Amino acid sequence: MSDELTALIEQGAGHLLVTRHLNWLPPLLPGLMLMVVMLTGCDRQRPASAPPPPRPVKCVTVAPAAVSAPLLTGDIRAHDETMLSFRLEGRILTRSAEPGARFRRGDTLATLDSPQALSQMTRAQADLDSSRAAEKVAALTLHRMRLLMPSGAVARAQLDTAAADWQAALSRLRSSEAALKNALENLRWRALTAPDDGIVIGVSASAGQVISAGEAVYSVAFGSRRDVVFDVAAPYSVSRRPDAVFHVALLRNPAVATTGHLRDVSPQADAQTRSWRVRVTLDNPPPEMVLGASATIALPAAEGEPLMTLPAAALTRLAGEPAVFVLDPLRSLVRRRVVRIAGYASESVLIRAGIAPGERVVTAGVRTLRDGERVTQTEGISL
Repeated sequence: MSDELTALIEQGAGHLLVTRHLNWLPPLLPGLMLMVVMLTGCDRQRPASAPPPPRPVKCVTVAPAAVSAPLLTGDIRAHDETMLSFRLEGRILTRSAEPGARFRRGDTLATLDSPQALSQMTRAQADLDSSRAAEKVAALTLHRMRLLMPSGAVARAQLDTAAADWQAALSRLRSSEAALKNALENLRWRALTAPDDGIVIGVSASAGQVISAGEAVYSVAFGSRRDVVFDVAAPYSVSRRPDAVFHVALLRNPAVATTGHLRDVSPQADAQTRSWRVRVTLDNPPPEMVLGASATIALPAAEGEPLMTLPAAALTRLAGEPAVFVLDPLRSLVRRRVVRIAGYASESVLIRAGIAPGERVVTAGVRTLRDGERVTQTEGISL
């Protein structure tokens, strides 16, 4: 018998026991008693559902010793990089520097043909000449008015008007001088000069090309200081301690190595790669670490925490965060726990926090496991 049928029968019996239906009760009593006996017998014969058997899983034991620091790859970059561009628009006449060329402060790297700058200077010079003439006439007129004022030949209002005209002419003269100064400065901007000693990293424009104001022409590096730039999957995998030391070596020649200290970590992930950019300043870069060379970086452990390794198959997710299933040996069940990842290898993952040495972690079938499910171990491996 189903539970729904039992409930319907009980509901019907309740209706029959209502006061106005009591006259129907005596004829129905034998049938009701027989039905109750049958339901009781069915319930006693129903077998109890057996619990599902524990699920077999494979586990590994996390080793208490820290593993070696994860290795990442990056590029050698200049500590100070910038883009050089013209402040005016026009056509490039000459470009004297090529990628890799070194320059000194004040060297002319490119020249620009800007007719607008020439016409602006011509107009500014003409306005200045006109303003000077008008100021000179206004000054002479004011001088004559002041000489004639004591004799009563001119009125006081005429003298005030002459003084106001001279002040206006003087203001226009100063404005014209400033405009000419700006025009001459624009003429000097037709030559792209080096602000400091450095080297050309890249070129973005060629002679004969028409460019707009502020459009990049050169990518240059200043000074001899060097950085190594690389990307990480998680920003907390990089130690922020001031005394943290990064070991950097050339990818093609690991014998060429040096140390570095953290410069900065990008505050947000890249929109395409979803990784964070890290810059490490090299302490004493050897000459072999030229710009653009590939290098390997050994990350120090953050906050002195040991790194533990697990097979990549042990990873799962919990609320969008990386997690693993940890075995509870006393109750023979698994619990999902969030972990912090320090790095990745070809077939393993480096764990910084979330698990402790000596705990057992499930390494197979984690996609179909449930939190709190009973399990039994089939084999164990120590890492």
